[in-house]
Amino acid sequence: MFTLDCDRAYLFAHPERELSAEEQSRYDAALGERARGVPAQYITGHQEFWGMDLIVTPAVLIPRPETEHVVETVLALQGSLPGVGRPAFGPRTSAVRVSESRKADAGCRVLDVGTGSGCIALALARELPDAEMHATDISTAALEVARANAARHQLENRIQFHRADLLAGLNLTDLDFVVSNLPYVGESEEDQVQLEVRKFEPRNAVFGGPTGTEVIARLIPQAHAALRPGGWSSWKSAEQLPTGSSNSCKTGKKFASSPIYNPSLASYRRESRRFNANKNPAIRKIRTKCGKRLRSEV
Repeated sequence: MFTLDCDRAYLFAHPERELSAEEQSRYDAALGERARGVPAQYITGHQEFWGMDLIVTPAVLIPRPETEHVVETVLALQGSLPGVGRPAFGPRTSAVRVSESRKADAGCRVLDVGTGSGCIALALARELPDAEMHATDISTAALEVARANAARHQLENRIQFHRADLLAGLNLTDLDFVVSNLPYVGESEEDQVQLEVRKFEPRNAVFGGPTGTEVIARLIPQAHAALRPGGWSSWKSAEQLPTGSSNSCKTGKKFASSPIYNPSLASYRRESRRFNANKNPAIRKIRTKCGKRLRSEV
């Protein structure tokens, strides 16, 4: 399909179709690249995420299906659905619940940190048409890909892209959500990572430092400062939070950490968790600009 630039139905409908010399050469080149270990997504230049066909290049991490759970979490929290922080629906089976969340997204402010291909920001921009969306990345090349994907899906006017190291220099405050899929694999674990991941995907999007927790440890206080009271931060991490981060989430920074763990999911052959942190949970009634109560505690 990649070689002929056609869909599967065309192949079934035209079994007699033969490759031209140019197409055969292109096919052989693609096979050679795959045999060398190059991910198929980099060969074709495409990857599906949240029902969208996204452009991917070696400048960005290839979007994983499990990252869609970050999107689901935001939609669940934003819509104040039953079982806050534990969404039980998927991108293609949750039309009713997503519709409910759309009713409450007016004025909601969301920041995607380390956007890469833009997959999370694009999915949220599509599902929350009235939300104010921001996305950052430290890589200029990654931002070019993200902007191209936004234009591809006619969302270029919905997302403000910023080149930044996490939230540095942005001066963004009163955010309802800070979400991210930052690198969380330790350099000391490099030999445990799939060969094609460590060899071909951008290193700074996979490895988060010697232990893998360094980048996320920097994100937590910055996210706390940027969130409005009652706002949420959601990110993927390894099985454990960075040293000292649990305390900053639960006490010193007045974050309430609510990890969600699915042992059936793994990235880079390493178990991962999703963490959700709510700012100032002691407030009895917390309402976001989305107009829905997210949490009620004494």
